[in-house]
Amino acid sequence: MPKNTKKAARRRKTQGIEGTDLDASTKEIDVLSDTYTILSDDLSDPFNDEAEEEEEYETLEDDSPDAVCAREAKLLDCLSLASTLSSEKRAAKREQGLRTLFKGITQYATGTRGQELIESRLDEVILPICTQGLTGKASPAEQYASCRVLEATAIVLGHDQDDFVHSILQKLSILVKVIQRAVQVRGAALRALSMACFICSSGGDATEAVLNLCEQVSAPVFREEANPDSLRAVALDCWALLSTTIEDVYLAGNEVPGIGDGRGLVILPLLSKCLDSSNLDLRCAAGECVALIHEARLDLGIDEDEGGNLSERRYRRGSWDGSEWEVLMDEVKQRVAELSVESGKHMSKKAKKDQRATFREFMATIVDDEAPEEIVSFRGGQLTLSTWKEIIQLNFVRHCLQSGFQHQLMTNETLQMIFGANGEILNANASLSQLEKRHFMSKSGEAAKKAYKERNKSRKAKIGAKDSFLYADE
Repeated sequence: MPKNTKKAARRRKTQGIEGTDLDASTKEIDVLSDTYTILSDDLSDPFNDEAEEEEEYETLEDDSPDAVCAREAKLLDCLSLASTLSSEKRAAKREQGLRTLFKGITQYATGTRGQELIESRLDEVILPICTQGLTGKASPAEQYASCRVLEATAIVLGHDQDDFVHSILQKLSILVKVIQRAVQVRGAALRALSMACFICSSGGDATEAVLNLCEQVSAPVFREEANPDSLRAVALDCWALLSTTIEDVYLAGNEVPGIGDGRGLVILPLLSKCLDSSNLDLRCAAGECVALIHEARLDLGIDEDEGGNLSERRYRRGSWDGSEWEVLMDEVKQRVAELSVESGKHMSKKAKKDQRATFREFMATIVDDEAPEEIVSFRGGQLTLSTWKEIIQLNFVRHCLQSGFQHQLMTNETLQMIFGANGEILNANASLSQLEKRHFMSKSGEAAKKAYKERNKSRKAKIGAKDSFLYADE
């Protein structure tokens, strides 16, 4: 009787999922759960002690010298643990170590000192263990974790790190193209590549190569195989991020000398078809790309030095009127408007709610030519974003950093430069104690109670004004 090997078991599992008899020599596909995440939920994680959860939260929120030293110590512990992973034979232990390293990079590598520590251990610790995790011998979970660590590392390293981009470009590109790898792994590899080019690269061939790869992966067929919709959605998200780094004319201009039509115009027919997809993520990714292209098209006609009032300048804005793309854009506008009010029993209530809310924002820009608005609240105030370029960048960075997003934005100079934020304002309330923060900022604080009373008073006044006709005769 033949031995029941793990490879045969995985092949049977793959056949059950795909419903086809796959050739193990060429078609054996890795499987990773759709709900898999880099966030650690394993009690064996040395940094997952519930007894220290509140203390750790206070350490992250506090900017005192003691808190900075505590974060640095935790980061050093994570890096020290990661340095032992190269010799670890158990895949589960390597994966858990990469999870811990991801947490250390996103939450403890803050400020200039955190950046220096990551940069000093990049070639000795981070790149070797991640390179080992990207090989074909590694498990899908380890490959995914390695990609997420590289993505977070790019944010902490900051700009002008072209050597880092070139060191991972080929390995991650190959991982994206191998159709036998798990979809989540290929998507994570593409996200890591895009983030590295966006943050670390000074532009040039690397960004162009990744943009071309995103366009290839977003197609319905890739390397003569049907492309999963979830991977196509990730590819469009990455394409949108990198498209925010190029000028409007190269994105939405037509007959541009040397290149012909802009990238956005070339991919526009594909985006129109993606809006009819049954996959919600793919529809939303396509809608976001169209909003970015439309915004760039409108801005093509604006000259900041031109005179005239706002209405005259708006009339001179770029448009689709009279172009070969006018009919296609009219169809796209109609489809976006339909998705913003779509109903029916073919979708869950939550999915319909999310789609309507998302496409209402797209419709405001694509149909009504209105600027979007995204507000990010911090302990020192709010950060307001009013363009799709900034919002796309924000969402991508937030997806990468997870719970470490606000900590990084308050201490990472590169992110502050990208979003035009003032670090001193974002950290304005750093001197408040935990008791003072709960008193002034919680929902039960004085400010919240005052706002609640004023809101109720205003609401009653409006209701009284509407009902005043009932008592007109009296």
